[in-house]
Amino acid sequence: MGATHVTVTVKNPAARDRAWQSEFLVDTGAIDSLVPRQHLEAIGIEPIGSRTYELADGSRMPYDIGLAEFEVMDEIVGGVVVFVDDDVEPLLGLTALESAGIEVDPRNQQLKRLSAVRLKALAAH
Repeated sequence: MGATHVTVTVKNPAARDRAWQSEFLVDTGAIDSLVPRQHLEAIGIEPIGSRTYELADGSRMPYDIGLAEFEVMDEIVGGVVVFVDDDVEPLLGLTALESAGIEVDPRNQQLKRLSAVRLKALAAH
């Protein structure tokens, strides 16, 4: 499968005119979204705490977190943003995607808008 990218605008919820836009890798295996620290600091988003995250290789790392507004495919959602090193690719996680009512079509690796935002998890068959 190929990688899916989407244009995302990250805004400071306390000063919405302060924003940064870039192409983000869509990662449905990640819960939260990642943004290089330099860009978050440039728009005035500050850490409000830290969390320990488990990485793909099984290791655990503490990262600063903050709150941001994400605009993707003309949908605006708020959520946790993880401060990562400046050389890390921005990543859009599952929480922001689901909150916006967007999912990845596995056949063509394209994003598609759901007809309605789900308020509950899909039942397993």
